[in-house]
Amino acid sequence: MTYSTDFRAQVIKNIKQQDMSIRQACAFYNIGKTTLQRWLKNPSIKQTRDKPPSKIHDDLLLKDIEQYPDDCLYERAQRFNCSKTGIHTALKRLGISQKKDLGTPKSVSDKKSGVPEEA
Repeated sequence: MTYSTDFRAQVIKNIKQQDMSIRQACAFYNIGKTTLQRWLKNPSIKQTRDKPPSKIHDDLLLKDIEQYPDDCLYERAQRFNCSKTGIHTALKRLGISQKKDLGTPKSVSDKKSGVPEEA
């Protein structure tokens, strides 16, 4: 969660008007030194990331999906040497949702579910 622009402006105003040092302001407002230095350079709130994703490239992930369409997240994560959450986030970024299975879970028989069995 980020600090509001009002709070940022108040901190910067107090530093400039009251001749507070960065260390004093950090102790008074209970914020980090790096955070305050970043605010002094640019007090606006960032809405986007500055760098593109670097671990999972979109084109490689799309090729992997074409080659292995039925694989689970953990299997893709092993191939890309990353976490399941990373694969999930990359798929979400590409607008690809989880595959839908029209069958029922293995714990429920197909007769109870009402889904006709495929021959």
